[in-house]
Amino acid sequence: MNNKTKGALQILLVVVLIAAFAYVAVAGIGGAHKGKAQNIRLGLDLKGGVSVTYQANKANPTDQEMDDTVYKMQKRVEDVSTEAAVYKEGSNRITIDIPGVSNSAEILKKLGNAGSLQFIMYSDLKAKDGGTSPAEGDEVTFDKKNVKLDGSMIKEAKATTEQDQSTGATENVVEVTFNSKGSKKFGEITEANVGSQMAIVYDNKLVSAPTIKSAITEGKCTISGGFEKFSEAEELASTLRIGALPLELTNIHDNVVGATLGSEALRTSLIAGVIGLILVILFMIVMYRLPGVASSIALIFYVGAMLLILNGLNVTLTLPGIAGIVLSIGMAVDANCIIFTRIREELASGKTVASSIKIGFSKALSAIIDGNITTLIAAFVLYLKGSGTVKGFAQTLAIGIILSMFTALVITRLVMDAFTSLGLTDLKLYGTQKSRKPIDFIGNWKKYVIISGAVFVICIVGIVVNVNKGSMLNYSLDFVGGTSTSVSLPENKTITDADKDTALKVVKDNTGMEGELSTSDDNGVKKITIRTTSQTEDQAAKTRSELAKAFSVDEKKVESETISASVSSEMKTDAVVATIIAAICMLIYIWIRFRNLSTGVSSVLALVHDIIVVFTVYVVASSYIQVGSTFIACMLTIVGYSINDTIVVFDRIRENKKKASARTPLAETINKSITETLSRSINTSVTTFIMVFVLAILGVNSVRQFAIPMIVGIISGCYSSVCVASPLWYVLSGKGEKKAQKGATYSKKK
Repeated sequence: MNNKTKGALQILLVVVLIAAFAYVAVAGIGGAHKGKAQNIRLGLDLKGGVSVTYQANKANPTDQEMDDTVYKMQKRVEDVSTEAAVYKEGSNRITIDIPGVSNSAEILKKLGNAGSLQFIMYSDLKAKDGGTSPAEGDEVTFDKKNVKLDGSMIKEAKATTEQDQSTGATENVVEVTFNSKGSKKFGEITEANVGSQMAIVYDNKLVSAPTIKSAITEGKCTISGGFEKFSEAEELASTLRIGALPLELTNIHDNVVGATLGSEALRTSLIAGVIGLILVILFMIVMYRLPGVASSIALIFYVGAMLLILNGLNVTLTLPGIAGIVLSIGMAVDANCIIFTRIREELASGKTVASSIKIGFSKALSAIIDGNITTLIAAFVLYLKGSGTVKGFAQTLAIGIILSMFTALVITRLVMDAFTSLGLTDLKLYGTQKSRKPIDFIGNWKKYVIISGAVFVICIVGIVVNVNKGSMLNYSLDFVGGTSTSVSLPENKTITDADKDTALKVVKDNTGMEGELSTSDDNGVKKITIRTTSQTEDQAAKTRSELAKAFSVDEKKVESETISASVSSEMKTDAVVATIIAAICMLIYIWIRFRNLSTGVSSVLALVHDIIVVFTVYVVASSYIQVGSTFIACMLTIVGYSINDTIVVFDRIRENKKKASARTPLAETINKSITETLSRSINTSVTTFIMVFVLAILGVNSVRQFAIPMIVGIISGCYSSVCVASPLWYVLSGKGEKKAQKGATYSKKK
C-alpha cells in the first residue's frame, strides 16, 4: 500500500465515522432509535417539570432504609411519569425529578405529603379542635400507644373497581396487601373488631374510616365506600404506598420549572454552541492553516462522539451541562494549539513536515496530560461537592476533557499523518514559528504586582460599598434559602409599576409574607420574580395559580423554587470547601509532577489571584450577577482552566532549563519559555473566549450569569499564567538557582 492510498483511507475512515455519528444523531439505531440526539435525557431546566429534595428525619439512616425509601418513592412517582427519576444524594437525602409534567402544582402538593401513616380504631381518635367525631380530611389527635399498624407493614396498594354483590353496582375500591408482619397483626385486629371502624391516618389527617365487615387473615383487604370518582381511589392508594416509607421525610428543596422557558433555554444554548463552533473552526484555519483544518475535522468528530456518549451513558443534560460542553469545545482546541506550536518550532529548525509532526506530538504530550488532569481534578471536586445541575456541569466537563484529549492525540494525529501521506508537505500550508526576541516578563514583575494590587483594592472597595448597602454579595436563593416565584409575561408586554404592585399583592394575600421583587428581560422574555422566606407547598402552589390568573398567563409560565435555610448554608460551605480541596489537590499533583514545591505554590497563588479577580466581578456587578450554585462551577472551572495555562508555561520552563547551560540566568530561561508559549496561551484563550462570549450574548439569564464571570476568568487566567505564576516562581526559587549557578561556575574555574 503506497502512502497516498494509506492517507486517503485514513481520511475516509474519519469521514465515515463522522458521517456515522451524524446519522445516529439524526435518525438513531433500530426501532427504538437508540443514540438519537433527541433522545438525550433533558434536565428540568430544559424540559420543565418538578424537582423535590427530601431529607430523612432520622439522624443516621442505614443504607438499607435509604434504598427501601428510594424504591417506594420510585413506585409512587411511576404513576405520575415514566420519566421520573428518584435517587439518593449523600447519606440522608432523596431527590425526585419529574420532567415534562404539566400539572406541577398538584404533583408538588402530592409529593409533599411524604409523612407517616397509621391504622387506629376510629373510636380512639379526636379532632384537633376537640371534637369526638372527626370527618375525613380533619386533623386528628390520638395516643400513639393505640396505633394498631403503621405504613411500614403495607406491601402494596392499588385502586381498582369491583361489583357489589348485594346491589350489583360497580364501585371504586382500594386493594391493600400487607407484609407478613402486617398480615398477622391485621388479622388479629379485624377478628377482634368486626363491625367497628378502623381509621387510616396520614400526617395526622383522617384519610378514611372503613368498617370492618369480617376477620381478614389472608393479608389482603379492600377499602370501599366514599369513592365517587376512580381518581379518589387512586389518590388513597398512592397515599397508602407512600405511607409505607421506611423513613419519614422533610421537604428541604423544591423547584417548579416551566416547560416553555426550558425549551427556550435549550434552543438559545444550542444556537450559541453552533455559532461558537463555527467561529472557532474559522479561527483555527486562519491561524494554523492546514493543521487548523485537521483540528476542525477532529472538533466535528468530538461533537458527534459527545452526543453518542451522552446517550450511551444516559447523562441528564442540564443548562449548566450544555455550558460545560460549549466550554469544553473551546478547551478542546487547547491541545491542538500546543501541538501545532511545537510542530511549527520543529519546522523552523529545518526538519521535514513528517518529522516535525511526530516530534511535535511527542513534545506536547506531557503538557497536554498535566494540564487536562488538573482540570479533571476541578471537575471531580465539582461532582463530589456539587448537587443537581452543578453535578451535570461537572459530568459534561469531565467527559469533554477526556474526549478532547482523545481527539487531539488520536484523530488530529491521524488526519495530520494522512495529509503528509497525500503529499501535502509544502511549508506554506503549515507555517513556521517566527523567531521572537524574548520579552522581559521577569524584569517587569513589579508592574504586574501593581496591576494585580489595583484589582485587589477595587475588590475591597466594592465589598465595603456593598456591605454598607446591606450585603457583600447578591446571594441567590441557593445561598440564602426561601422561596422564589417567577412569572413570565406575554410577549411585547411592558412591566409597569402596577404589575409589580399586583405581583407583590398576590404573594402577600396568599402567604402573608412581604416579598422582595425584581425584574429581568431574558432574551425578550420579561419576568417578575418575588422572593420571600420559605413557603409551604400549599402556599407555593396557590401563589403560582393566582399569579397566572392575575397576569392572564398559562400556569406553565409560572416557576417557583424553595430551598431550606440549612441547605443554603451547606451550599455556601461547599463552595469554599470545594475551592480549597481543588487547590490542594492541584498543588500536590504539580509538586509530584514537577518535583518542585515552589512550582506548585506559585501555581496555586496564581489561582488565588484569578479567584480574587473573578470574585471582584461578583462584587462590583452584584446588582446584576447573583452568587448561587453556578458560582461553585464558575470558580472551579476557572481554577482548572487557569492551572492548565500555567502548566503549559512551566512545562516549557522545565524543558528549557534542561537545555540551558549552568551559567544561563534563570530569568532568561523563564522569559524565553513564556515568549515561546505566548502564542499558544493567547490562541487558546481566544477560542475559549469565543465559545463563552457567544453563550453570554445568546444564552438565557442563568447561563449569562455563569458566562460573564467566566469571560473575566479566561482573560485573568491567561494573564496570571504569564505575568503572575512565572515571576512568583522566579522569586520563590531564584535564590536557590543563583547559589547553584555560583557553585557550577566555581567548579569550572577549579
